Amino acid sequence: MERTLVLARHGQSEWNLKNLFTGWKDPDLTEQGTAEAIAAGKKLNDMGMKFDVAFTSDLQRAQKTCQHILDGVGQSDLTTYRDLALNERDYGDLSGLNKDDARKKWGEEQVHIWRRSYDVPPPGGESLKDTAARTLPYFITDILPQVMAGKSVLCAAHGNSLRSIVMVLDRLTKEEILEVNLGTGVPIVYKFNADTTIASKEILG
Repeated sequence: MERTLVLARHGQSEWNLKNLFTGWKDPDLTEQGTAEAIAAGKKLNDMGMKFDVAFTSDLQRAQKTCQHILDGVGQSDLTTYRDLALNERDYGDLSGLNKDDARKKWGEEQVHIWRRSYDVPPPGGESLKDTAARTLPYFITDILPQVMAGKSVLCAAHGNSLRSIVMVLDRLTKEEILEVNLGTGVPIVYKFNADTTIASKEILG
């Protein structure tokens, strides 16, 4: 049985490039982001990876990354589920703001707390804890059962929604997860034992 899960953060978005808080806003991939997603598909194809099902968020940067990866492994028409449970963390009032401008408005320390604390949300937005509260139930009820049924599953989403999953899989503390940064377009390949423990983890950076 395969029991394989591949997590992939979307490639660079237009707002990543502009240093803007993105959250639930829906910018497209940049040329670099598209190239990163295509390269991710090539790396997985070189491994001989084939998927049984794919999951992605309700935002186009993740959806397009997912499709580029599937194109790369020769599975363009694979069944793919989209759900806002996998959306990026909602940055609320920070969404659309340049990160440097936000620091000028609220102060370096306050913006750092909003970005890096586990359970302090920005005004009108979500903390990482809040993001996990919607992402993990979906992961547990919809994604993980497919993996444990012996399937190979692709999940293309966002830095914070994926960090909430990585936190559980890698058994990280709320302090440890804050130091984890997922690269754009970099697949992480998990293989599972029958008891849901991790047999192996490989980062295709």
